[in-house]
Amino acid sequence: MTPAKNCEWSLLLSYCVGLLHDYGSGRVNHTPLPTMQLRYVFLDRDGVINRKPQEGEYIDRWDKFQILPGVESAIAGLNRSGRQAIVVTNQRGIALGLYTALDVEAIHNRLQEHLRRHNAHIDAFYFCPHDKNQCNCRKPRTGMLEQAFHDFPEASPANSIMIGDSISDIQAARACGMPSIFIAGDPATQKPGADQAMLMADSTAASLWDAVDRFLI
Repeated sequence: MTPAKNCEWSLLLSYCVGLLHDYGSGRVNHTPLPTMQLRYVFLDRDGVINRKPQEGEYIDRWDKFQILPGVESAIAGLNRSGRQAIVVTNQRGIALGLYTALDVEAIHNRLQEHLRRHNAHIDAFYFCPHDKNQCNCRKPRTGMLEQAFHDFPEASPANSIMIGDSISDIQAARACGMPSIFIAGDPATQKPGADQAMLMADSTAASLWDAVDRFLI
């Protein structure tokens, strides 16, 4: 079976397989993370790095991009630890004609400029410009992750981790055999499926800084 077919089967299974749940406490019994071997940290963007817009709204320019508290310190910590910080983000607004790929790249360039002032940086950005069911790269599909593994030959699911705030992030990670951390974030902007994502993820955190501080540095 090809790696792509393996990912497809794993994606199907990820809808059906959950982690054990302690119904008395309402907390998930998470799998311990292999912290020392995790060298590549995949980050969703909206809701992890910047404040997620309301459902149906999109970030089309820098002045709408509100960086969440602690993000600069979290990414700087990943950089100092020798880990690679890689952004993988669905940008459906391009397919809807609300903004362009150049607009997304301009936002990412401004983000890099901001992070450099805090002695931090993102090692690579990947974004999917397509609408739903049009491609292999829109999460929960695995195309962006597979492209990153191609571009970073030493990266693999065994030494990588996904940090995201939606079920599609966690499903993409599970589809490729990668551990994940679910960011609970603001309940007001959580997408449907957050409860399932919390069960599926290997761990949960309140924010990117919380995840990096507890598990990665």
